[in-house]
Amino acid sequence: MDLDLSGKTALVTGSSRGIGFETAVGLVEMGAKIIVHGRTNTSVNDALARLEERIAAADAVGIAADLGTAAGCDAIAAAHPMVDVLVNNVGIYRPEPFNEVGDDTWQVYFDINVMSGVRMARHYLKGMLERDWGRVIFVSSESGVFIPPEMIHYGFSKAAQLAIARGLAETTKGSNVTVNSVLPGPTWVETQERNMGPRAKAEGRSIEELKAEIFATRRQSSLLQRYETPDEVANMICYACSPAASGTNGASLRVEGGIVRNFV
Repeated sequence: MDLDLSGKTALVTGSSRGIGFETAVGLVEMGAKIIVHGRTNTSVNDALARLEERIAAADAVGIAADLGTAAGCDAIAAAHPMVDVLVNNVGIYRPEPFNEVGDDTWQVYFDINVMSGVRMARHYLKGMLERDWGRVIFVSSESGVFIPPEMIHYGFSKAAQLAIARGLAETTKGSNVTVNSVLPGPTWVETQERNMGPRAKAEGRSIEELKAEIFATRRQSSLLQRYETPDEVANMICYACSPAASGTNGASLRVEGGIVRNFV
């Protein structure tokens, strides 16, 4: 299986932690030069240090930018005009009752979760087609097809990514460029423990008890019945970025633990 990305440059947005960071690690292990992105210089520098601890010879650079703005996207494109692999991973989420989510919040989710990927793909896809090789991945979510009632605004943004990725794949017909989506399920990243810790303390329960409750009540259809690890999701993303995935284009690749029950 050809997983070699030697000589390729990859940009992973939102890669200072979580799924994005593990994807960056995986792509470096496959031989790619990686561009690590975060919102602040501090988060980017910390990620680069952790990456070097994992892979001493990592070919990596970093850039800080707010991808919820056109200016932030333009800054990355100007600093790194060409990449061979683009992973649109940056995103935000937070459970909120539908009636309490105002227009401003909907706009923020659209700007960060949707338009960041649109702007990045609009810049980089043209060059990939000219060179006749490239990979674009939109990191969507099972919430894009299994809309959670407590995060309709988030599910909307993830469904939009699926539509955009499929449409962009149509523009690559007959080339060696592919555009795919990856759909993670609930994944245990750094923010999960930070968010769940205060609730566990207030209720006098352990974090493990709260985690189990989520799959007993909100994600009952999960076959894993546990949170995924970031590297489990990153494995799928990295495969879709590889030469071995040349026959996979316009696909929505699930790595969501079996939450979604339909089979097409």
